[in-house]
Amino acid sequence: MNRPDVVEALPRMVVDPPAVPASCRGRLVERARWQWRPADGGDPAAYAEQFLADHGLHLHDLARPARPAHHHRQDICGAALYVSAAAGALLAGGAPGAPNPADLPEVAVVVYGHTEAAPARPDPPARWWLGTWTESWTPHQHADAVTAIRHAIGHGDVYQVNLVGHASAPYTGDPLPALTRLGRLPGARYGGALTGPGWAIGCASPETLIEVRAGTLTTRPIKGTRPATTAGRADLLTSAKERAEHIMIVDLERNDLARVARTGSVRVDDLFAVRRWCDLWQAESTVRADVADGLGLADLLRAVCPGGSVTGAPKLAALDHIAALEPVGRGAAMGALGWIGPDHIDLGLTIRTAAVDGNAVHVWAGGGITWDSDPADEVAEAAAKTTPVRAALR
Repeated sequence: MNRPDVVEALPRMVVDPPAVPASCRGRLVERARWQWRPADGGDPAAYAEQFLADHGLHLHDLARPARPAHHHRQDICGAALYVSAAAGALLAGGAPGAPNPADLPEVAVVVYGHTEAAPARPDPPARWWLGTWTESWTPHQHADAVTAIRHAIGHGDVYQVNLVGHASAPYTGDPLPALTRLGRLPGARYGGALTGPGWAIGCASPETLIEVRAGTLTTRPIKGTRPATTAGRADLLTSAKERAEHIMIVDLERNDLARVARTGSVRVDDLFAVRRWCDLWQAESTVRADVADGLGLADLLRAVCPGGSVTGAPKLAALDHIAALEPVGRGAAMGALGWIGPDHIDLGLTIRTAAVDGNAVHVWAGGGITWDSDPADEVAEAAAKTTPVRAALR
């Protein structure tokens, strides 16, 4: 239902997408846009690479990036790229899962230029009201899914699977101030928003899916969570279960990068470092590699999407179990969102992410399941992750 006080009002407010360079913040003007849904057919990764090339951002050989410049053809300074979890699964050759609960595209590219004029002051936003959250599954159903994954691990089908739940709430008013608050949460390395006709995505992710700078590929998988207390940090550092789960995903990410890296160049620069996001401690590692000659954006997306820390190992087998167990699609969450410049790529993994369509606000949260997982603990961990997101939106 289209109402003048909801998502149609989105363009009134100036917002910046995640990972936009500091020199571009508050100065972006949209020059061109391309969006993709499965009904459109074709290869969205190849289409995205070609669309960017058509607008002066050539990403066919990431080992030889273009020289940075203040302005490019048609004053193009860069682009935002969004790839949903379902689109990432399709790129990887895996099961896409349940349908997207939000009415938004699965891939979007927005090309921006600069404006030297001060942005116009937005009209006062319509009063914001957020209704009651409706969960996609009950705690009991979530726990049963954890148990099902443990059985699959016991049978040797998979080693680890990430399970994600969803919730939605009706709203009225302009959602962009709420999404902006979300993007400003402490520790949000990829804080920001991306808007489109009838939809918006807000992100507060701390996790790097893939960064490409000066011929180097970098991913920073996050796996392992505890409350941000002294005891929580000590517990995370000494947890054999969390460390085993984390290292399993680091190995998966090493293998993903090896597919698109110069032979023998993959290395782990930082293993199981504890970082803070809002009221949580999380374990993060840094994996790097040298870009292989001739690697283009499309092949890079096929190699790293969807992120291993939100799928599991082996990735394709994990996607099969996710598709069978999760009742609602992952939508904007567990995908990729970030910035593409002429000389670099910086995409965050869309954890701690919300999406808005014409009817509802959508959020997602979950965690990695291993043989040692306790169903009640996994349900509690997902709740802890979504609490700051819902509070910011409220």
